[in-house]
Amino acid sequence: MLNRDYEGQQNCSIARALEVVGERWTLLIIRDVLLGLRRFDQLRESLGIASNVLTDRLNRLVDEGVLERVIYSERPERYEYQLTKKGLDLQIVLAALGQWSDGYLSEKPARLLRRKLDKAPVVAALVLKGTRTLRADEVEAVPGPGATGSARRAGRPGGPPARR
Repeated sequence: MLNRDYEGQQNCSIARALEVVGERWTLLIIRDVLLGLRRFDQLRESLGIASNVLTDRLNRLVDEGVLERVIYSERPERYEYQLTKKGLDLQIVLAALGQWSDGYLSEKPARLLRRKLDKAPVVAALVLKGTRTLRADEVEAVPGPGATGSARRAGRPGGPPARR
């Protein structure tokens, strides 16, 4: 585990980001929420994660301002998790990781990103500051040629993520 204060040791933006999202389950939770899974049981089933681990990661993401808990039932009291702007801005990170993986680790991508408007393929790229980029709500993930099981179903669960 990295030292969280970095004083005199490591002045690194990537190290600071990894303190928030650098654990495997955390990025997979964010991925699933981007795909429309918002409820605890949906996330637990999709990820195959232990309830206590999921609870811990969700609480951390809420504390960090990446997710917010929104009540959807009062009797019994139930919450769903929605991405904040800070969370939605992680879409580019996940897109870049997926693109790297598809290029080096997989012959058939499980998911493809495309613009909703015209279904044109979308890639993560470095662009000049100030260049118009696609917003999270303009992009959708659809099953790719390597999709199986949960990857096939993940594009359909609950519509697009809420925009904050």
